[in-house]
Amino acid sequence: PPTNMLRHMLGALAPPKPLPLSLHSLPRSSSLPRRSLCAAPAAPKPFDSLTYSQTDRVALLTLSRPKALNAINASSAAELLRALRFADADSTVAAIVLTGSDRAFAAGADIKEMAGFSMATAADRGLGDWVDGIEAVRKPIIAAVDGFALGGGCETAMACDIILAGESAVFGQPEVSIGTVPGWGGTQRLIRAVGKAKAMEMILTGRRMNAAEAERTGLVARVVAGEPGSVVREAMEVAKVIAGYSEPVVRVAKECVKMAERTGLAEGMRFERKCFHSTFALEDQKEGMTAFMDKREPSWRHK
Repeated sequence: PPTNMLRHMLGALAPPKPLPLSLHSLPRSSSLPRRSLCAAPAAPKPFDSLTYSQTDRVALLTLSRPKALNAINASSAAELLRALRFADADSTVAAIVLTGSDRAFAAGADIKEMAGFSMATAADRGLGDWVDGIEAVRKPIIAAVDGFALGGGCETAMACDIILAGESAVFGQPEVSIGTVPGWGGTQRLIRAVGKAKAMEMILTGRRMNAAEAERTGLVARVVAGEPGSVVREAMEVAKVIAGYSEPVVRVAKECVKMAERTGLAEGMRFERKCFHSTFALEDQKEGMTAFMDKREPSWRHK
């Protein structure tokens, strides 16, 4: 029935597995725990490699390893997942913005940490599995990119739902230049964003893509002009717009778009139609359409 399907979509039928917090112990598939509908969780413990703040219903996560240009290592990946888990479980948060510094969103994976790994070590530690945790977040995530987003940094941005780029943003998958290949989703997500020709060129040559080209090819939603930091302010505004809508409807809409990446057109259309029908079980669907007819702003109840 539509109501049961919608509940399943929103994760209300059964609590999923907890999001792993260790880079070296991530399962092949992970998801987040069910959000509390009663109260916000306790404040997160302090982070060493990022800062966490909240404005209205938007959480802002800022990567902060300046000496390493925000290169992502095991510890910072675990902290990022912990912060995302906290935001996803917080009933006062409806959207998330992820950013870095003016110089670098994230310059890549921490090469010093993995350079000496053997094949067995890389496989045993599930090197790269951690990024699946970003995909598991149910609330919309906007990546606000200034400066370098290379290798694992580019892959981290692509795992988010929307990418906004500052004029200084630079994207690339240069792993071939250090004797390896993208391992955090680069070969799979980049081709879906920019097409085979561009993805092949970038991955086989290591060529970097500036913000203007990234917008033209569809890697980013748009480029935000202005001084460094302008893209973060714009991302916060976009997130506030999203947070102003019905939370369950936004969640279902996000899942429908994600389904398009995972399946063919016919199956995707069936999934979308079922989700569309299921929204008619929501109080917010009744409120939204009634408010439209009454020419007033809706008062969402998020159910």
